[in-house]
Amino acid sequence: MSRNSEEPVYNLIEVARVALGLSRQELADKVGVHYQTIGYLEREEYSPSLVLALRIANALNQEVTELFSLTPLKKGK
Repeated sequence: MSRNSEEPVYNLIEVARVALGLSRQELADKVGVHYQTIGYLEREEYSPSLVLALRIANALNQEVTELFSLTPLKKGK
């Protein structure tokens, strides 16, 4: 069950984070949130604010549209 009753936001945060060799804590520190927030986002239990989505994309050297979608994203390699 999602914490957010709105339309889900799908993401590739974990894929991009792991590719850069960052831990959840390191990414959280870069974007100014608690490491558990990164976990909630990666499990798609929480939808980020626009500001947080932009911070995450910047920290992961990605475009927002590469990381987030309103339709499910393929997470495999």
